[in-house]
Amino acid sequence: MTAASGDPAPQAVTGRGILAFTVMLGTMMEVVDTSVANVSLPHMQGTFSAGVDEITWVITSYLVANAVILPITGWLAARFGRKRFYLSALALFTAASLGSGAAPSLPFLILMRVIQGLAGGAMVPMSQAILLESFPKEEHGKAMAMFGVGVVFGPIIGPTLGGYITDTMTWRWVFYINLPLGLLGIVLGLLFITDPPYLRRPEGTVDYASFFFIALGLGSLEVMLNRGQRYDWFASNFIRTFAWLAIVGLALFVWRSLTAPNPLVDLRLFRNREFASGTLLMFLLGFGLYGSFTMLPLFAQQLMGYTATWAGLVLSPGGVASLLAMAMVGNLVGRVDTRLLVLVGALFNIAALWLLQHINLQVDFVFLMLSRILQGFGLGFLFVPVTAAAFVRLTPQQTGQGTGLFNLLRNEGGSVGIAISATVLSRHAQVHHARLVEHLTPLNPVFRERLAAVAHWLGTVSGYDPVTNQNLSLGLLHGEVLRQAGVLAYADVFWMLTLSFVVFLPFIVLLAGKPGRSGPVPH
Repeated sequence: MTAASGDPAPQAVTGRGILAFTVMLGTMMEVVDTSVANVSLPHMQGTFSAGVDEITWVITSYLVANAVILPITGWLAARFGRKRFYLSALALFTAASLGSGAAPSLPFLILMRVIQGLAGGAMVPMSQAILLESFPKEEHGKAMAMFGVGVVFGPIIGPTLGGYITDTMTWRWVFYINLPLGLLGIVLGLLFITDPPYLRRPEGTVDYASFFFIALGLGSLEVMLNRGQRYDWFASNFIRTFAWLAIVGLALFVWRSLTAPNPLVDLRLFRNREFASGTLLMFLLGFGLYGSFTMLPLFAQQLMGYTATWAGLVLSPGGVASLLAMAMVGNLVGRVDTRLLVLVGALFNIAALWLLQHINLQVDFVFLMLSRILQGFGLGFLFVPVTAAAFVRLTPQQTGQGTGLFNLLRNEGGSVGIAISATVLSRHAQVHHARLVEHLTPLNPVFRERLAAVAHWLGTVSGYDPVTNQNLSLGLLHGEVLRQAGVLAYADVFWMLTLSFVVFLPFIVLLAGKPGRSGPVPH
């Protein structure tokens, strides 16, 4: 496995590179599919003659299934074998992609998306576990840089890819593009993925109660987060019901996991300081990351008039910056204090989101792109060292369980970030609108002057009578008020996301200094 000098032999290095590429395919497919269908929803809605509430289940069903499977992937891999489980999940994901593209009805599409979510949720933590086991401890930074390419770059390229495919082909090809990648991943997986020798089948009976509780708790939580703003949160009996189901389900799951003789999920992993702090930081990172990924292209489309493709292009340069940063940081982890790297990444994100607090209707593409480049570069300094530090003191036997919990917290952080961002945007837009409208009165000379100027301009180009021109002028001015209120609301969202990275800062000190030099804790 290693040469006499202690360095990996060339064959081992080559094998690890192919293995990393193999599991990267699955990770990239799953993460891209989390967001790629978003921009295609209006087209799906037209195909199936569905309402807004109906078509959004295409996204919600995927996220619910994804959340349910994530925490138990370590147990499932141990029971069925990591290679067999990963390849089965990849094959199922590929088959469900074919079914989604060929869906004859909306219920069938939602069923396929549930299968996609279950299979995809299993692939990501397994990919991370395989990489961590295949690379020596001192090279975990490089391994997590490769893993981060899929996890960080996926949400960036997803909307762009989805918009381009939908605009130039049909929404069905958003799913069909997974087929060649899935088949390639299966072939490479059969050739290069192997089970670690220490992997043992769990003893005792299956704890079905734990699975029921986690499915109830996380599934209800995802439904609440994804549908909350649409139903006015706790003013709705629907949302209150799912909130109580989430609380009860998660509480019973924690109780069962701590008392059952053979629990599905080993929550004792959180006794490890580095793992607990790393997962908390990843939750906060998911909050700010997915919140900004959702809000920035939405701002570009709603208020700046960008197409879906151009809105996606706003994000793409940030993805390139992330790739460059991760390649750099992958070589620094283990040599430079992890906490310093994470601090640099957090400061880059704070600077990027601070810039976005100053948006207005005159900002250009370059301004938006620059903010994304700053944030993308910072994400490379966050994702790689936080991930490497979180797993530094876990034993190989704990890695499978750890990756499931780690990715669950990242996903849930993203779901909470998107939900709160959407709520702040909606509520603050109403508040700013009410405050701006207060100035639109006949007693305001500026308002009278603008109204007269617009009415005069309309009179020269429209040919309508003065009363019609006056009404049209009021409508135009009110439309501008709505846009300005929207800009102020987006600025408030970015201010909130900036605070999430400020809250991030104190927890950095809990990470291990140099992960590559630390040993695992006894099991």
